[in-house]
Amino acid sequence: MSETVIRLTAFFGIFLVMAGWEVARPLRGLVAPKLARWGTNWSISIINAVMVRLLFGAAAVGAAMDAEARGWGLLNASGWPGWIEGLLAFVILDLAIWLQHLLSHRIPILWRLHRVHHADRDVDVTTAIRFHPIEIALSMGLKIGLVYAFGVPVIAVIAFEVVLNGAAMFNHGNVRLPRAIESLVRTLIVTPDMHRIHHSVRRAEHDANYGFNFSVWDRLFGTYVAEPKAGHRAMTLGLDRWQDTRPTRLGWSLALPFRK
Repeated sequence: MSETVIRLTAFFGIFLVMAGWEVARPLRGLVAPKLARWGTNWSISIINAVMVRLLFGAAAVGAAMDAEARGWGLLNASGWPGWIEGLLAFVILDLAIWLQHLLSHRIPILWRLHRVHHADRDVDVTTAIRFHPIEIALSMGLKIGLVYAFGVPVIAVIAFEVVLNGAAMFNHGNVRLPRAIESLVRTLIVTPDMHRIHHSVRRAEHDANYGFNFSVWDRLFGTYVAEPKAGHRAMTLGLDRWQDTRPTRLGWSLALPFRK
């Protein structure tokens, strides 16, 4: 089975599960028109997929294959067992994505791009695919650079991409786990309740909980917030400046980084 088939099967399978869960047991009522939101978020995702293919070809997987063939990168020179290399590479990539996410909030020019993601007034499974194309290009460039620098194994890249996409859809879900289960899962994995705080309009809350996969990074680096001040059902999501229907429009969303 090809890498593309694996990734697409996992992506659409997880998407359908999360979308069904949101319909069956949504945590919050929606405040923006769902059809318009989903149409815009999916359109942005399709634009991103086409752009990555045109700019980067096989992207990070292709870089891993090239690095392996050339013997480039620290792990390709380590001589360690494959499972150790794969596990270490996965952790390195996850920490790098966490750091990239933090910097996208701290560096003004990167925040202008990233606020497209945060402008969504309802956080659900489609928010996970709502990222500006320029931000996606920068993120892919970072991953390719890391793959070459560390010699990340091909299987580790595929696993990381599948898990990252799946985790993003899970933790953006408009769902809630039973409290006992949520507390247990949160010790290792970012949950919807943990990540929803990151989409709060409150600055102290959206500048926290940057993780997508592992929850440990926020605890380790002091960026963890356990609960939103207003509570999960009453908290306001999105950005204060755009609490209207504009974020549901495709053209407006793509032009947002270039607005004051």
